[in-house]
Amino acid sequence: MRIKSIATILLAAGLMFGSCSTPKNITYFPELKTGSIVQAEKVLDIRIKPEDKLSIMVNAQDPALSALFNLMQMQNRLSGTTSATQKVGAATGGSSETSLYTVDRQGDINFPVIGKLHIAGMTREQIADYICEQLVSRDLVKDPIVTVEFANTGISVIGEVSSPGRYEFNRDHLTIIDAIAMAGDLNINGMRENILVLRNIGDGRQEAYRVNLLDAHELASSPVYYLQQDDVIYVEPNNKAKRETTPNGNTPYTPSFWISMASFAFTVVTLVLTLTK
Repeated sequence: MRIKSIATILLAAGLMFGSCSTPKNITYFPELKTGSIVQAEKVLDIRIKPEDKLSIMVNAQDPALSALFNLMQMQNRLSGTTSATQKVGAATGGSSETSLYTVDRQGDINFPVIGKLHIAGMTREQIADYICEQLVSRDLVKDPIVTVEFANTGISVIGEVSSPGRYEFNRDHLTIIDAIAMAGDLNINGMRENILVLRNIGDGRQEAYRVNLLDAHELASSPVYYLQQDDVIYVEPNNKAKRETTPNGNTPYTPSFWISMASFAFTVVTLVLTLTK
């Protein structure tokens, strides 16, 4: 009986200490110390793809000349704007809005006066420089200022995050950390070391990548550290959350379960020893 009591106490103590241990797969970037430097392997710019929408504004010293290259339209103030327009001003009776340029399947846009321009694969700065060059070389505008903005650039964050959904952004360098922050961070049950990122590579194809938020240097070297338009981030539930989808799935992983099992085993052993005396 003394041996039984000691074994029971040791087992209970072991289970208590095990249940109080700190999980190692929760904290982001545990290896980083004060002064640590994390360098991204390559800064990835957003590059234009078919079906992207852009706002392109041309400014010149002569406002009338600028108007030739800016597709403006008037809408009633009471009518709702659509996804094809972006509001840039307002008046008493209506609002002045710019029509957006939609990149066609060949990667072209039809620009006023100039005609078709192939811009697929270009960055915002490259598009602005290209249009400026066309305007000057054709002697249309002497000193144009061209501003290019994204209009429908977004990523989707789904799975074990606080606020899953699609998030629009208008910047050149959005990291996966930025995207997760926009979605309200991972839930406690999110698997931080195996996050899936799907990237659209055209023709209906998506390329899959896996990233680890527990290793800052590994994450920074990933091709999906900087996101592209239409990337999908999926945070998979951890094993504990998966087990919760079945009745009593996590019961075998609780201290009370093993204490009960140990107590039952000792009872059986004691009974067998008593009967064999």
